[in-house]
Amino acid sequence: MTGTVLSDRYEITEHLGEGAMAVTYVARDRMLGRMVAVKVLRQSYVNDQQFCRSFQQEAQAAANLAHPHIAAVHDIGRDGDALYMVMELVRGRDLKQLIDEEAPLPPDRAVGIAKQIAEALQVAHAAGIVHRDVKPHNVLITSEDRVKVCDFGIAKALASASLSQTRSLIGTANYLSPEQAMGKPCVPASDLYSLGVVLFELLTGRVPFTGETPVAIAVKHAHEQPPSPSDLVPAIPQGLARIVLRALSKDVAARYQSAQELLSDLSSGSATQTARPPSLPAWQDQTMVQAPPSADRTGRERSSSSAVRCASSLGLALASAP
Repeated sequence: MTGTVLSDRYEITEHLGEGAMAVTYVARDRMLGRMVAVKVLRQSYVNDQQFCRSFQQEAQAAANLAHPHIAAVHDIGRDGDALYMVMELVRGRDLKQLIDEEAPLPPDRAVGIAKQIAEALQVAHAAGIVHRDVKPHNVLITSEDRVKVCDFGIAKALASASLSQTRSLIGTANYLSPEQAMGKPCVPASDLYSLGVVLFELLTGRVPFTGETPVAIAVKHAHEQPPSPSDLVPAIPQGLARIVLRALSKDVAARYQSAQELLSDLSSGSATQTARPPSLPAWQDQTMVQAPPSADRTGRERSSSSAVRCASSLGLALASAP
């Protein structure tokens, strides 16, 4: 599309990147004389009228979010078959690229990045917007480690689409909250769970759960306990590991209830506390982690049933690509 001018205003100058839903370009805004990012939706989505209506509504809501750590939405438009969103141009890379190249990061740097994401989520949640797809691919970062979270509302638009293929793209399996994995409604704490996964990955260089299929990963998010990040990287402070594990609680009520609450812990001394807490007596530790013997068979049956429910709610096709 290089050289194309959308709506007699946005002149495409270079290809910036692409994902399953859209292709992103750098463009010159002829009216305001500035460089912007233009996300052009793939044709299969443009043909879905229900999705187009929801996309425009969510883009308008996202355009009202103003914060240094949120990539601003400037405009939405349509030119023939091209449905597009115009956003702030952020020169840098996405967080997934940084993780692939540099993780595990030092705890102080990882916390600094996570705090910026949490600040963006705090503003969005206060406006009644849940991101629903917090992952490194949707976080842009500059060479100075300044963060911009993008694509607010896109996952909600996808949820309303009539195309079966779009339902497979709602969220990415590695970062799904347990409630998303089970097909339940998203709440602000769902975003904080996903941020917990991102922080885990920044600190350790890996995600807490892996599997042969996206559905297998989703089942683990729903039912398995994650490892402590400090067990994988001993240099991670115990206080910080506890913060990550609380963010990754299966029970929404046990998780951080607001981004501000998470920010407070990340900014406190607990995030840098290095001393290990006293070990529990062996009998008490076993009481906490072992299920009653009589529950063994029931647990296996429950796990199998849950896997079927997860597979059904996710359509057996969660996307693992950005």
